[in-house]
Amino acid sequence: MAKNDNADLSRLPMMAMEYVPTPKADAKEIVALVKEEGRVTGYQLEDGQILDKDEAVQLAKQDGIRGVGVATRKGNEYLKSLPDENDDNNLGNLPSVTQ
Repeated sequence: MAKNDNADLSRLPMMAMEYVPTPKADAKEIVALVKEEGRVTGYQLEDGQILDKDEAVQLAKQDGIRGVGVATRKGNEYLKSLPDENDDNNLGNLPSVTQ
């Protein structure tokens, strides 16, 4: 594999994003997943605010959430962790809360 191929592969996670925010100074961080029956239905922000999935996607598109991008699967938009070499802040590794 040529050296340039490795660089291209490292960009794949970012290329899967439909939108990569440039967070505003007051952007919030997601600290927990809201789950119902094992499915993610929303997100809890660092200030305690809970958003459903659609609200969170819209806020991310307004550069109001740090550390995530917006991706699309089967026509549905969802949040995806931005790669940053820190697994602790990946959405899948966050604690869950119930509403």
